[in-house]
Amino acid sequence: MATRSIQETQTCEKTKSESTANTQEFMSLISSQMLNYRRFNLFGGGTVRKVLQSHVRYCSSSSSDALSGVKVLDLTRVLAGPYCTQILGDLGADVLKIERLKVGDDTRSWGPPFVGNTSTYFMSINRNKRSVCVNLKSFEGKEIIQQLALQSDVLVENYLPGKMEEYGLGYEDLKKINPQLIYCSITGYGNTGPYASRPGYDVIASSIGGLNFVTGQEDGPPCKTGVALTDLATGLYAHGAIMAALLQRQKTASGQRISVNLLSTQIACLVNLGANYLLAGQEAKRWGTAHESIVPYQAFSTSDGYMTVGGANDRQFNELCSRIGRPELFSDPKYRTNALRVKNRKQLIDEMTKTMSTKSNAEWNKIFHGANFPYGPINSLSEVFADPQVAHNHLVQEIDHSTAGTLKLVGPPVEFSGSGNRIRLPPPELGQHTESVLKDRLGYSLSQIEQLRDRGVIS
Repeated sequence: MATRSIQETQTCEKTKSESTANTQEFMSLISSQMLNYRRFNLFGGGTVRKVLQSHVRYCSSSSSDALSGVKVLDLTRVLAGPYCTQILGDLGADVLKIERLKVGDDTRSWGPPFVGNTSTYFMSINRNKRSVCVNLKSFEGKEIIQQLALQSDVLVENYLPGKMEEYGLGYEDLKKINPQLIYCSITGYGNTGPYASRPGYDVIASSIGGLNFVTGQEDGPPCKTGVALTDLATGLYAHGAIMAALLQRQKTASGQRISVNLLSTQIACLVNLGANYLLAGQEAKRWGTAHESIVPYQAFSTSDGYMTVGGANDRQFNELCSRIGRPELFSDPKYRTNALRVKNRKQLIDEMTKTMSTKSNAEWNKIFHGANFPYGPINSLSEVFADPQVAHNHLVQEIDHSTAGTLKLVGPPVEFSGSGNRIRLPPPELGQHTESVLKDRLGYSLSQIEQLRDRGVIS
């Protein structure tokens, strides 16, 4: 096939004869499927050569990035899908972000704040991608996506179930021209079922899925989390599933469809709370910053903020009592075990609250330094990015943007000893790479590109 598997990447490290044999096999596959491709009018005169040249360039790559040479077609917008594809881009994949003409991803306008004419929201989840604007509703636009899918290893989309099939770009459609394609669909509730046709948004899935029910103060109303955790978790699940499918393709030489949805992800993330209900019939409740099964394990007011501490076992609780100057709490029979501390939660927390409120965060940080129990202040964002450990981890990275100047972005949180994981490209301007992708990837001439632009197929 014209698409390339991870297994093919390994040919780069083999002998020249093996690489030549692989190229000959690739040529044979191209020839054997030309009738299929012609049925979709996918190729002009030079496009097969372009695909082959791209294949050879891929094999000769010397990049240490784990996903170098893997091509991702990104038809997602908002958060879960773009977060997934950004992770793939960080790992070295070549990600093409397909956007609507003139408008682009919804999040481009989700502001203020804006940097230039683009929202910081968009900037946070779309680095390491190239933007291509295509009208999917046009016949020629559909052909462009088919051509790109032919060359791609992975396609990720988050349209309502059935919409991609309406465009002729569903999994079964694209599987016919690229059997090795890994096709990942992200939906709100699943591809079938009573909610399948509903648009999927984080706050709704986290409401239906129980997260908002268990979030908030014990005596207060349900709350949404400060960031869209259900969306982010779905993006992470999708990324992991794509990586697993790429590995399986080494064994089978075949792609597959992956389906992931916000609601199922959220319920999977209930972990112990879900198990409490299913195994013990115990309904969940809101605990604020406290823990249902561990005491103490929560935030306490200090003289100038909040400090979160935990005594997850008896040894940690003993040290915590000693460090706050209340050793008698550990000696009290009511608090000697965690089960007893859970039973007598209110009395213990009241005593600790009195003590913790007498000193500032800085003072408690000094007192707790070197402790074996977990502790940390509740930081504002200015305090987060001034934190010495955050600075030490080099999470904040800078990259130049074509119109916005130098951007500061939170980089990948994972480090590899033998491969890259970094910001290579700034978030793209809308349609910034349409012409170069059509020209260099698909072999379109400048006159063809201009005609497509005039007809409203691309921008």
